[in-house]
Amino acid sequence: MSQKINNLHQTIQSAANIAIIIVTVLLAGVAVARYMQPARSDPSTIARAESRKVTPGTKIQLANVDYGKSDKTLVMVLSTTCRFCTASVPFYQKLAQRKEGHEDLRLIAVTPQSVDEAKEYLGKHGVAVDEIAQASLDEMDVSGTPTLIQVDKTGAAVRSWVGKLPPEKEAEVVQSLFGSD
Repeated sequence: MSQKINNLHQTIQSAANIAIIIVTVLLAGVAVARYMQPARSDPSTIARAESRKVTPGTKIQLANVDYGKSDKTLVMVLSTTCRFCTASVPFYQKLAQRKEGHEDLRLIAVTPQSVDEAKEYLGKHGVAVDEIAQASLDEMDVSGTPTLIQVDKTGAAVRSWVGKLPPEKEAEVVQSLFGSD
C-alpha cells in the first residue's frame, strides 16, 4: 500500500512539473511574441504623431554640429531603449546605404543616452551615420522617439516625421532626401 501511494505521489509530482514547464514555455512565448511583434500604427496613433512633428522653420540647436557641411541633414532622434526605434532599424539601414555617394546629405543620430551607448546600439544594428550627438528630448523640442527631422544648411527644420513610419511615409522621407534618383 505504501508503495502504491509513493508511486501515485511521484506520478502527481511529475505531472505537476510537466504542467509548470508547459505553462512557463507558453508564457515565455507570449512575452517574446509581444516584444518582437512589429510596431503597428492605428489611425489615432498616426494622428497623435502628426501633432508632435517639429514645425518647419524651427531651429534645431545641437552643440558642435555644423549644418553648413551639407545641403541636407537628417537628424534621427532615437533612443537605445525605444522599441519603435529598433523596429525602424531596417529603414534606417536602407537610408544609410542609399546615402553612400550623396555628399550633399548627412545623417546625424541624436540620443538621450551617451554617445558611446548610441555608437554601440547603431553599430550592433548596422546603421551607419556621419555623426552622433547626445541631447535630451527637451533640448531638441521633440516629444518622442523615433523622430526624423530634415534640416537645411542653417539648421532650420524643413520636414519631420514621428514614430515607426508606414511604407508610404518611408517613401516620403526617401523622396524628400534623395529626390527621384
